[in-house]
Amino acid sequence: MSELSKPKEDLQDPSKAQGPVEVPLLAEVGVAASHLASYILASSSTNVEALPQEILDGMMANLLKFLLFKYRAKKMSSQAEMLNEVLRDNQEHFPVVFSEVSECLRLVFGVEINEVDPKEHIYTLVPTLGLTCDEILSDGEGLPKAGFLALVLNVIMLCGDPAPEEAVWGALSRMRVYVGREHCVFGELRELLTRVWVQEGYLEYQQMPDSHPARYVFLWGPRAYVETSKW
Repeated sequence: MSELSKPKEDLQDPSKAQGPVEVPLLAEVGVAASHLASYILASSSTNVEALPQEILDGMMANLLKFLLFKYRAKKMSSQAEMLNEVLRDNQEHFPVVFSEVSECLRLVFGVEINEVDPKEHIYTLVPTLGLTCDEILSDGEGLPKAGFLALVLNVIMLCGDPAPEEAVWGALSRMRVYVGREHCVFGELRELLTRVWVQEGYLEYQQMPDSHPARYVFLWGPRAYVETSKW
């Protein structure tokens, strides 16, 4: 688990690794991220019955790690590159794996895969949702968080804006993202939601008037309203 706290080392270029990329589960890029992806993709219509789940998870983890490296390095990728450097002996499963990983990138990390050359099948990865929080990561470090921010904003909206903090923590814990527990992608949840995103203007964290003992609520911040919408 100690290795999960090193996203920079973890996201080295898989093509430069010696031998096959050893990533048995999506946990290699964050345990909670994998659980969150599984939760969101549970209703996926993609047919994966022909693949044992453990093998599918391994291939997804390899490709997800590879594409996150490309995103952070601001590089394009091709289908040939993904087949030859990542899936290798499992190339026949590329359509299923690529579809699942694309959904995970979009819903969990807020990154869209766009095909820029249909003939050569070359892809670029771009942030989606209109949220720019990933652009202020210091020195380009860390992993994209716009997808998770969009999820938090959605939770606040569904719980009622303002939303009681215990309702927000409860909703996120059901997706296996826990307050008080360090996460290699999102960091410590309370720190991220009550300080980092408050300072950046995406969230507001306020004490409820006349509450004894003190109770707190989350609201959408002004920057969230500027960059996206509840619709």
